Amino acid sequence: MSWIREGKLNLLERISANILMAGPMPKHVAFIMDGNRRFARKKHMERQDGHMQGFNKLAETLLWCKHLSIPEVTVYAFSIENFKRSKEEVDGLLELARQKFEKLLEEQENLEKHGVCIRVLGDLNMLPLDLQQVIAKAVIMTKNHNKCFLNVCFAYTSRYEITNAVREMASGVEQGLIKASDVSEALLSECLYSNDSPNPDLLIRTSGEVRLSDFLLWQTSHSCLVFQSVLWPEYSFWNLCEAVVQYQLNHKSIQDFISDVLPSRKPESSI
Repeated sequence: MSWIREGKLNLLERISANILMAGPMPKHVAFIMDGNRRFARKKHMERQDGHMQGFNKLAETLLWCKHLSIPEVTVYAFSIENFKRSKEEVDGLLELARQKFEKLLEEQENLEKHGVCIRVLGDLNMLPLDLQQVIAKAVIMTKNHNKCFLNVCFAYTSRYEITNAVREMASGVEQGLIKASDVSEALLSECLYSNDSPNPDLLIRTSGEVRLSDFLLWQTSHSCLVFQSVLWPEYSFWNLCEAVVQYQLNHKSIQDFISDVLPSRKPESSI
């Protein structure tokens, strides 16, 4: 299954999309794609098949984001905590990732056509060497594309990311590259894996769980958070529209907060 799908919205979807886009739209949406295992149990299928259905849904969701002119998407693909699952499931997830990144390498022409830049955020040293290599090839292949961005958080947790950023700043002070007085929120942000991206405007979690599970804790401090009960493989265009409406309803209050409480910071997206 291709990462980048071609396709059009139906008439009702196009009308709805045009209505939505008359209002403020998120420029960066983050997804906690939860519910693959529960979906597999519900459908009496193997866990690995549930994860495969989850990947297929990601490809479909990226197409919807494209039609809604959402240029950047970040997804929580594999938490460091996932290494604690059974060896069979972990091996299956890593093999699925290997297959999908290899497939990505075959789609160079399509990725270039749509200007898709792939970034992988996390500690890749935790992954098998062959998977590290195929991920590196995919990242390098798309690094100069700048029309839309897909950030895949793999071997990632936010606390690990923040700890790593603090460690980098401490090392800089120790080596005399920076002064202790240079340490700031802005500098820490520059040391995060996500330093090339604006903070998400909207974070969506599926499956009914109401928690962040150590995902983008620093970056989503002023994002609109939407929790939806649908399992990720069953996610629909209308679920995404519902989340965007929630963002639009909260947009003014979020922007007012950023302007009033954090006057020195600019909003992460220009609407």
